[in-house]
Amino acid sequence: MPSPPSNTPLNRLGLADWLTDPDHPLFARVMVNRLWQMVFGMGIVKTAEDFGTQGERPTHPRLLDYLSREFTENQWDIKQLIKQLVLSTTYRQSSVVSPELLAKDRDNRLFARGPRYRMSAEMIRDAALAMSGLLVERVGGPSVKPYQPPGLWIEMQNRPYEPDHGEKLYRRSLYTYIKRSVPPPNMVALDATNREVCTMRRQRTSTPLAALVMLNDPTFVEASRALAGNLLQTAGPDIENCIREGYARSLSRYPNRKEVAELLSLYHKQREIYSKDSEAAKALLAVGESSPDAALPVDAHAALTCVVSVILNLDETISKE
Repeated sequence: MPSPPSNTPLNRLGLADWLTDPDHPLFARVMVNRLWQMVFGMGIVKTAEDFGTQGERPTHPRLLDYLSREFTENQWDIKQLIKQLVLSTTYRQSSVVSPELLAKDRDNRLFARGPRYRMSAEMIRDAALAMSGLLVERVGGPSVKPYQPPGLWIEMQNRPYEPDHGEKLYRRSLYTYIKRSVPPPNMVALDATNREVCTMRRQRTSTPLAALVMLNDPTFVEASRALAGNLLQTAGPDIENCIREGYARSLSRYPNRKEVAELLSLYHKQREIYSKDSEAAKALLAVGESSPDAALPVDAHAALTCVVSVILNLDETISKE
């Protein structure tokens, strides 16, 4: 570590000036490693929270040095660094892995293939809202309180949780109000932190609770219903067209014949159920505060909502690859 100049004030400003000095080796490397981790799913130094002697050594130390110097010389330009990373040949590789490479490098520490990992809880929720057309993209403002299970705060805080209404329900997850003793359960199930401690690197788990949330949480059910209604308005009444358009919006590709056949079969089964039980169909379409289009057939809308829910829950939909 370089010694701070003799005239450096002994306060937080002096510490910040010293850390961001162009000749200081730590700040640029930590920041570059964190952005690399955000883009690739794992840092050049795996232990992003520990650059000390107890942390892991970098897998590509010369690359870390080069990017750190570039970052410093570009006046800490984060956008430029991210652009440099995503336009690199390393990032643009296919994430498909051969059995030989998987056996040799299971965790992709060599970065011999493109990144593939499940998105964060916030990204998954925001993506579902964006695909459905519900997401409010306005930037800034106070925290908001989206849907939560009733009675949760009563159990822990002895006072009720009162969700917001209107566009506040559809703000980006960045603005979600988080009470550390009662964090949003739908986010926790997808491995979001409760913010009790600073977390540099989240764990990613696969549990039945994640699927339970994505199939039943009001946010995701409402997003499925809103997207289904939009598909019926723009691509209907041909359900195959609706499925193809739903795939294109969610996965940026069209489904193959087998996928179309599976989802068409699901649609017809669900429509038969809802045509016989209109109350169940109405109950499904009533989830969430936004209003469904009353002109759409109730049974068709409910059945397509189930199909869209499957699309939004596909591994390919919630993974970055």
